[in-house]
Amino acid sequence: MVSRTMGVSRAQLSLRINRSADWQDRRCNRRNEEADAEILSAILNIISDMPSYGYRRVWGILRKQRRTEGQPPVNAKRLYRIMSEHNLLLLHHKPERPKREHKGKIAVAESDMRWCSDGFEFGCDNGEKLRVTFALDCCDREAIDWAASTGGYDSSTVQDVMLRSVEKRFGDRLPDTAVQWLTDNGSAYTAHETRRFAKELNLEPCTTAVSSPQSNGMAERFVKTMKEDYIAFIAETGCENSPAKPCSGVHALQ
Repeated sequence: MVSRTMGVSRAQLSLRINRSADWQDRRCNRRNEEADAEILSAILNIISDMPSYGYRRVWGILRKQRRTEGQPPVNAKRLYRIMSEHNLLLLHHKPERPKREHKGKIAVAESDMRWCSDGFEFGCDNGEKLRVTFALDCCDREAIDWAASTGGYDSSTVQDVMLRSVEKRFGDRLPDTAVQWLTDNGSAYTAHETRRFAKELNLEPCTTAVSSPQSNGMAERFVKTMKEDYIAFIAETGCENSPAKPCSGVHALQ
């Protein structure tokens, strides 16, 4: 009962009871301030000549010096602690990754000149992931077509969205002028079958530059709007209070 209340094992409790009255936890007395001061002085002598040296190089030089003098080596962790306590460690300036400047314009003046496409996923109440692929008109931002399923993003899904988008805008004929099909570099969009099918529908595949999501900013903004204004709202208030009724990923796009 005592060991259970204290939250320790009976063996540990027995060890504590049988300790002598003058027992001390030597882990609290491991630091030797005088020895640390001596090591600090040696560190300062080294970095005064080589200020660009980090603790690893300082430790290597100090180890050689002490070996020559017949002294025991200094533990690398101890040297790191001493240098850290006295702000002697080198600052790691991680170079900022150059950002690709986006100077283009995604929006167009007329409908059916450029369409953009992307995909997103969100979790359902039953634990499944619903994945949505959509196509937007870059003129009026209308969601022309979409496909939602619990499967992955694949080439066939993108092709279905392409075909239905053409049918909804042009009926049983193809566009007279090629419509730009703006997407990112996802495998479903860059697949050979997808690009070949796009050309058969008179869609011109256009992919964004690598690491440049802003080049497909209209589709990215649509994804963010869906997640912030609809999906998050459904999770907080429930289906009956949702602005997207009925509560379904497909109907939410409407």
